[in-house]
Amino acid sequence: MHPVLTEAAPKPAGHYSQAIVANGFVFVAGQLPIDPQRGPRTKDEPVPSIEAQVERTLANVEAILLAAGTNLAHVVRCTVYVTDVALWPRVNAAYAAYFAPRSTIPPARTVVPCPGLHYGYQIEIDAIAALPA
Repeated sequence: MHPVLTEAAPKPAGHYSQAIVANGFVFVAGQLPIDPQRGPRTKDEPVPSIEAQVERTLANVEAILLAAGTNLAHVVRCTVYVTDVALWPRVNAAYAAYFAPRSTIPPARTVVPCPGLHYGYQIEIDAIAALPA
């Protein structure tokens, strides 16, 4: 097993790897909608739209997958943490819009409502992907 680290996604802010490659799979740690070039939002900045958060979060997941040698077309499962289930229709639409052009088969997915996320963000996504044969 070996870790994945790319500058194209936010650096780990704790004792974890962006992803681990093991047994033909890539296990991507939960990603927030942090732009790796500028870092997390400050308390004074407005929270971006949920659609923008989904897009940025999936872009981070995608960057990590690419660094590991795979891509969104090989994702087998995602877990989506969302702070308000009322946002779900918008989250689902933005998620589908990002994934659809990149993968013909939607991955399995679990949605987990949660009370709050770091930096005031409303979404976090982790993923498991297969390495291409």
